[in-house]
Amino acid sequence: MLNVYEKEEVTCVEVRIDNSKVKVGKVYLFLVDGMLVDTGPQSIESELLGFLKKQSFDFVTLTHSHEDHSGLAPWIQQHRNVPIYVHEKGISICRQSSPYPDYRKMAWGFRDAFRALPLEDTIQSRSHEWEVIYTPGHAEDHVSLLHKETGRLFTGDLFVSPKTKVIMESESIPRIMNSLRKLLTYDFKSIFCSHSGYFENGKEMLKKKIDYLEDLRERVIDLHRRGMSVAEIKQELFPKPYPIIKVSKGEWDSRHIISSILSVEDSW
Repeated sequence: MLNVYEKEEVTCVEVRIDNSKVKVGKVYLFLVDGMLVDTGPQSIESELLGFLKKQSFDFVTLTHSHEDHSGLAPWIQQHRNVPIYVHEKGISICRQSSPYPDYRKMAWGFRDAFRALPLEDTIQSRSHEWEVIYTPGHAEDHVSLLHKETGRLFTGDLFVSPKTKVIMESESIPRIMNSLRKLLTYDFKSIFCSHSGYFENGKEMLKKKIDYLEDLRERVIDLHRRGMSVAEIKQELFPKPYPIIKVSKGEWDSRHIISSILSVEDSW
């Protein structure tokens, strides 16, 4: 199911997947000034192609290589013959066909291999220059895109929501915090998030998230210093058994939040 709307001259395409056996919520792709930001997942290809075939765009910029954001990149490369850009650390991932677990294939489909080009420090659309800001934490190849003149910022999966409850094992809360702090040094206004859409008060929303994570970090460290284990801290802070934990066989879990915080704390 697609919901398409305009915000600040950006076409926002909201994708909802209702027939998945895995609850995945929403994912977004954006079209602005001839640049397609992310492609959406392969699992809803028929609906997305109905939209994309009607659009004019010169290239694709991926905020990162995860399959829910790059699923239609192979089709675009084959049928539209436009360049696809990703951070250099994502180039080798894009060359692989569906390099992710089965539960993610159930949710997002099978993403075939494709050829991506490395992003540089800026990228030029038809009439705008976008600053490419390296913002790892959710993914090693994650970037954000800023148009300084208008203050529009594409944040990929860095924001998602103000309060993080579960993360993937490969994610790092300290690195996410560093990337959020980095973005907050820039002059921006609105954000376009690849899982929760458009926020006019973008800087305020990122501040809410970093404040939450700062408080969470302090609580985790305090409980750890009192002698509590990761499992005990998880039960204290995140007692709810989120379904994604079982479905993903632990790839997603609240304990990864705690472990990533303590891995940095214990290295000091």
